[in-house]
Order: sequence, then structure tokens, then C-alpha cells
Amino acid sequence: MRAFGRVAIIGGGWAGLACATELAAAEFPVTVFEASRQLGGRARSVALEGSTLDNGQHLLVGAYSETLRLMHRVGAAPASTLQRTPLRLDYPGAFRLQLPELPAPWHLAIGLLTATGASLREKLSAALFMQRLKRQHYRLDGDTTVAAWLDAHGQTGTLRRYLWEPLCLAALNTPPARASAQIFANVLRDSLGGSRAATDLLLQQADLGQVFPEPAGRFIAAHGGELRLSTRVGEIHRQGNGWLIGDEHFEQIVLAVAPQHLAPLLASRPAHAALLQLVAGYRYEPIATAYLAYPEDVHLPFPMLGLPGPIGQWVFDRCDMGSPGVMAFVLSAEGGWDTLEDEALALKLHAELEACIGPLPAPRWQRSIRERRATFSCQPGLPRPGTETAERGLWLAGDYTYGDYPATIEGAVRSGIAAAQGILSAC
Repeated sequence: MRAFGRVAIIGGGWAGLACATELAAAEFPVTVFEASRQLGGRARSVALEGSTLDNGQHLLVGAYSETLRLMHRVGAAPASTLQRTPLRLDYPGAFRLQLPELPAPWHLAIGLLTATGASLREKLSAALFMQRLKRQHYRLDGDTTVAAWLDAHGQTGTLRRYLWEPLCLAALNTPPARASAQIFANVLRDSLGGSRAATDLLLQQADLGQVFPEPAGRFIAAHGGELRLSTRVGEIHRQGNGWLIGDEHFEQIVLAVAPQHLAPLLASRPAHAALLQLVAGYRYEPIATAYLAYPEDVHLPFPMLGLPGPIGQWVFDRCDMGSPGVMAFVLSAEGGWDTLEDEALALKLHAELEACIGPLPAPRWQRSIRERRATFSCQPGLPRPGTETAERGLWLAGDYTYGDYPATIEGAVRSGIAAAQGILSAC
């Protein structure tokens, strides 16, 4: 049996862990370098006010096939960490769509026709919109913004306000006025346009660390890999056909870091000037998760509710994740929320939640976690690199490299798998 050369993976987020998991399963000796004290990157667990919460509330869906496959591989048991339920978008008093457990495409057709809050004309228009998109194999003649695309196809009114635009903002973390319609079409292809199971919501029953990063870390270690936490890699150097990190030699290196962190690692290597110029042109979008802790007997009527705004977007009940009474408000992309201090933001979100479900006691505490450059801004025609680079044995992984998807967990996982497959093919 061939002895494979060592592989260094710089970055212990979901992309890096996906790559390391695939390589470890193939008996490659992998070493994961992670600058922080824990695995998971931008989707990890954090300790707040005596509770284990997340650095951002994330939503997984049934279309996340590769994420679910790797969860099974590392023993993360999706059945115990994720609650699978048919898609339900509920804006109390304004709009509600719930897909029945019927085969595709009937689940979507019946779900749209029975949605409350929208006119029959809007429902039929939305159904025809999806049919046209399917006939086009989800390929647009040319990329444009989601807003312009919806305008061109007559998607207005309630369904635009409570279905298309929220789905765009949630998936692309980019406002419809500047989000890529083609990437959104790809998302619709694999979710609403996929199998019935692909549209399911996968609601967390545990913190994000338990969903994948921690089991992946155990799997990698059990298969001979090494995890180096609190270890920042400042530079890499070429040595023969391999690479040096410090004085350690690796045959392959995977840079599983966000695009804005590539420059310090590659600036001294002229072969990557074009890559660095490309990512230097990226814009970024923020994400915030505001946690409001109510008395433990306070619950939402459904674990995930939509908020009509003007500030709130989505709120999640963390009761089933071991934090009863804690609500996680998710705020995506630039908007009125990002000019508010944490206390003022909490007051407005509390008032908006009360407007939806009725009077609430005052929160016991509130905390916000903000990521100013959480994801790349997924705009029309955005050029994106693949996993291969200009130098042999140096690879990229990260959601920005998986060009079919926006900055999602599934995109990150698929990018890590693609990098691993490249290494396996090269060896």
C-alpha cells in the first residue's frame, strides 16, 4: 500500500473539516491548523451567559446532501442532532406556507395553493414561475439581480415579500437588489425544485459544534490526523515538490480560509497575483445573531418564525437545543439593524416579536454576535476561483470556491470535498 504524503489544511471551518474528513477516510495523514481555540470557523459553538449557543444561528435544509453524508460518516447522527420537518414559512398574521408530505412536485404545488395571506393570482403566478424555471433547467440567459429577475417575471405582492425575497436573503446573504439571480436559481433548483425531502427544514437539536465540527475532529484524530488549535499559520514556503509550514514539510496544502485571509499567505508568491486581484474585488455582507433570553417557559408556536420587520428577519426558539427561553434573531446583510447598538437592537426585536405573538415578559439578558464580513456579497457575474491554484500541490477550499452556490454551509462542505477529490486524483 502506498504511503501518502502529508497534507496540511489551514483552516478548521466546515470546508477544511470536510476536506480533512475525506482525506482521513482515504488514509491520508492530515494536519489541520486552526487559529482559534475550537473548530467550526464561522459556524461554531460559543459560550454565552452560561449557555452553549452559536456564533450565528444557521438553518440547514434537506438539500444539504453532502453535509448530511459527511455527518453520517463522522458519526454525527443527523437524526439526533437535527429535527427534520416539512418546510414551513410562518409570518404570524401575515403569511404562512407549509408543504405537505407529498411527492415532488405536488408538495410544492399544493403548498403554494394552500398558502394563506396571498391571492390566488399570486399563487398561480409563482407556480408558473417555477415551471418556467424548470423548463429552462434553472439556467438564465444572462445573470442579473434577483430584484430585476422577479420584476421581469411578474413576481410581486405577498409572495415576493414573504417567500422569494426572504429566501434570497437567507440563502445568499445579499439583498435582492444586488444578489445574483443565477445563483438564486441554483438554490431553487436544489431546494424547491428538488425532491420532497430536499425542501425539509433541518432544525438544530444541538449546538453547531455537535452537529459536525466536534464529531469531525474526533473522526480525523481517530484516523491518524492531527488537529492543532490556537495555531495561526502566517506564511508558507515552497520546498522541492512540497511545502513548508515553519520547518515541517507537507506534500500538499489546502488553504481553507476566507478569501480576505488569502493575501497574507500568498502575497509573496507572484504566481497567485491574479487570484489575489480577483478576491480583492469582493464585497462582503454582515450577519448578526441577537440572543434574547426570556423566562424558560416562553416558547414560539413553531421553532422558526419570520418577522415582517422593519428590523427583524427570522427568529429561532433554542428550547430544543438545550436553552429554553432563549430566542435567536438572525439578521442578514446590510440594513437598518447594523446601525443600532446591541441594547437598542434588542428592544426593537422584542417589540417586533410581541407584535407577532403577543405580550412577552422582559428578557432576562441579551447579547449580540456580529460578523461584519460574514460572507462574500453574491452579486451577478461574480468571478470565483476553483479549488486548483497556479502552483502544484496548493489548493483552495471555502464557500467562495464552489461557484454553483452562495456562501452556505453546504457550499463550504462541497468545496472541501472538491479539494480532497483533487488531491486524491493527483495522487
